[in-house]
Amino acid sequence: MTPTAVITNTSQSSNQAGSRITIHSVCRTGWQARYFEKKVTSCLLHIVFRPVPGIDLTNIDEAASIIKHYFPVGKRRRGPEDPGPQPRDLARMGPARLWLLGAGILASVHCQPFPAHGSKSLGGPEAPGRQLSGARPAYHKITPTLTDFALRLYKQLAAETPGNIFFSPVSISSTLALLSLGAQADTPTQILEGLGFNLTEIPEADIHQGFQSLIRTLDLPSSKLEMKVGNSLFLDKQLKPQQHFLDNIREVYGALAFSANFTDSGTTRRQINDYLRKQTYGQVVDCLEEFAQDTLMVLLNYIFFKAKWKHPFNPYQTQKQESFFVDERTSLRVPMMRQKEMHRFLYDHEVACTVLQIEYSGNAQALLILPDPGKMAQVEAALQPETLRKWDQLLLPSLLDLHLPRFSISGTYNLEEILPRIGLTNLFSLEADLSGITGQLNRTVSRVSHKAAVDMSERGTEAAAASGLLSQPQSLNTTSAPHAHFNRPFLVLLWEVTTQSLLFLGKVVNPAAG
Repeated sequence: MTPTAVITNTSQSSNQAGSRITIHSVCRTGWQARYFEKKVTSCLLHIVFRPVPGIDLTNIDEAASIIKHYFPVGKRRRGPEDPGPQPRDLARMGPARLWLLGAGILASVHCQPFPAHGSKSLGGPEAPGRQLSGARPAYHKITPTLTDFALRLYKQLAAETPGNIFFSPVSISSTLALLSLGAQADTPTQILEGLGFNLTEIPEADIHQGFQSLIRTLDLPSSKLEMKVGNSLFLDKQLKPQQHFLDNIREVYGALAFSANFTDSGTTRRQINDYLRKQTYGQVVDCLEEFAQDTLMVLLNYIFFKAKWKHPFNPYQTQKQESFFVDERTSLRVPMMRQKEMHRFLYDHEVACTVLQIEYSGNAQALLILPDPGKMAQVEAALQPETLRKWDQLLLPSLLDLHLPRFSISGTYNLEEILPRIGLTNLFSLEADLSGITGQLNRTVSRVSHKAAVDMSERGTEAAAASGLLSQPQSLNTTSAPHAHFNRPFLVLLWEVTTQSLLFLGKVVNPAAG
């Protein structure tokens, strides 16, 4: 569901009010396999700073002109039931409700955006479609490193988590990279190197341009794939954020900044949760827990994903009660989706696993990895970027007898103990310098939490003829198709194809665990 970072006032003076930042990240994913099966995924990430008294969340009349100037109405993806306000509506909106359009962001909370002044660029924006002919998009410079980061983080989580695992590496890495824009001295280097970047090979500015390109590409409108990515900051009015920090995070990460009354923590929490609910079209509800009155800032990052299967499952073929073997001693009965369909498929004898790629009608794919009985640890140890590349080259279309469980799993992680073990060490120490955010020293990140959830279910009963079989070899015997029965723990990786970015990664141990 979400990453969370907490910045704590590390001053030793006993008469100073403590303050801390909490980076809170939330992911919400829903997989709906129906005859027009759909997959819904949303991730949310927020950072929470905690200080002293606060402010009032009203008085936003001046925001409309700022928003129209800096975030003109343009392309943005909305839910089918919510077309959103038009430019003429801005003039009619009162201070109790403000819709901010642009960069895929929609806000409906009592907040006032921090005005933007001269923007301090990190090298110039790169928008999809603006690239020179033949130029390689900037996201290609960072996605291999992000994949490696995802696999390293997964292995650490797997070593400490015996059950289900689910998280969004894109959400976590983009939040930490954004935070590095507010770091000073050696801290930006430590954060980016902790993510796995070699700064002698790729400059810091290129990394941020890569994230900018990635976020903008993921957020492009599509008739077949709904994807929405955004960042927002809620800051206490007593903070005086550095203007260059606000300019950079807005330009590079599309982040909007709002003032908030963190002394009234209950009201502010409800308003932020309402904001997140609207960003994800109701898929993420009440994700932000209570935070203390010393909160200074909340940084939000979310990803919303919704797509149709290229080859949908027929709900009438679902077996309502089929065995799923959690381990050698435990089995349970779960609804099992079934189909005989063409999918890219292989069996890796060396790693001892079945690999299946299921395509969506848009630019997305699900990679499912089914270890042989008792071989999960062996498969997890073999998870490397080169292994994924090898599988991608060897996968071949096959007519499969596929059994896939309906599942609902989630993951909640406190990453401040896990991230140092994969290289992000100084971010949580007194040596960290995050003075680029507010100009104040003696603040460190003390907590990073991440929450993610995925639901895979069948809804609807209408069979669609829109999905056809891929052309199959003449010699293929359709009466004895190889089977891929996911009736024991397996891994799931969700990819966006254009950017080759790993959006979500998880392990299904108990499909019914919730």
